[in-house]
Amino acid sequence: MADFTITPDPNLHLEHSNEYEPEDWRSETTSIASSLYRGFMENGRRYQTLRDAGYFSPSDEKQFETYEVGHLACLLMNADAPNPLYLAPVPAPKHVLDIGTGQGSWAIDMADMFPNAVVRGVDLFPPPVSWIPPNCIFEVDDILQQWTWREKFDLIHLRHGIGAFTQDEWGSLYKHCYDNLEPGGWFEQIEMDIRCECDDGSIPADSVLFTWGPRFFAAGEKMGKSLDITKNLRPSIENAGFADVHEKTTKWPIGAWPRDKALKEAGIVNIQHWLSGMEGYSMYLLTKYGDPVPWTREEVLIYVADMRKALKNPRFHVYQRAKRIWAKKPLADEMVGRSESPDILKQK
Repeated sequence: MADFTITPDPNLHLEHSNEYEPEDWRSETTSIASSLYRGFMENGRRYQTLRDAGYFSPSDEKQFETYEVGHLACLLMNADAPNPLYLAPVPAPKHVLDIGTGQGSWAIDMADMFPNAVVRGVDLFPPPVSWIPPNCIFEVDDILQQWTWREKFDLIHLRHGIGAFTQDEWGSLYKHCYDNLEPGGWFEQIEMDIRCECDDGSIPADSVLFTWGPRFFAAGEKMGKSLDITKNLRPSIENAGFADVHEKTTKWPIGAWPRDKALKEAGIVNIQHWLSGMEGYSMYLLTKYGDPVPWTREEVLIYVADMRKALKNPRFHVYQRAKRIWAKKPLADEMVGRSESPDILKQK
């Protein structure tokens, strides 16, 4: 098992070394690590215990496999870019942060690609990896707490944060990102729209596929964390003070139906992401916040089975949208003449 920085105080971020971890500290963090790995079980799935507010996606082996497939889908859908891992113009990053690192694949790939960079991945649950590059550091912490890393970052990455935060918490997180970037540093985020769409009428209007997005949106509203995340991405990022904002929206096929070879390959991977992840993504939400009343586990499993059957129909040309935003923290001379919020002006 890899070494992780696991801190009982959410305001501390300490690297794994003898200098920062005396013997009694190691004893304490070992106990904490064991508790974090256990999590709590519900409806046959394991969830994180670090943050009381909770997160609807499980933290277990099956879900980490889902994240790995999702990572591959992201790479395939960005394969025509100079760097499939990100689009921000940071040719040689030195200090990188991956927020919500999940199983850690993006952070590990970044560390392999840029051996002179320090890449940190942070999440509420320890990534299930047995080996990491020497320049990659995984940390278990609540990203909404005060950041105390010593170095400013030149690239901060976030992917699939849907359902993790309230709207106010999103604003606080973007402010943390802005404050902890070097001037001229970049923030990048990619999020999926969870609605199933079709442009050619190949899917009947009453298909179960068209219930997935609205049903999740309704559950998210009950939970207090909007799942219609893509509509507020850009304004929320701009409100934090970022400039030079770029936006790219793409259609991700779900299934092997596209004629284009590259899209067909991506669609094959993306449908595996859906088939593998639907139970995990829906179980907590629908058993807690289902409409009109919370569902039973059996009702969720039947619904997921119906969704899987529909997605596997080769005649259905179904896709989802993905939105990628990358934005820069302005340099000092670029701040002159900008209309800035009072919070940003206070930083000077």
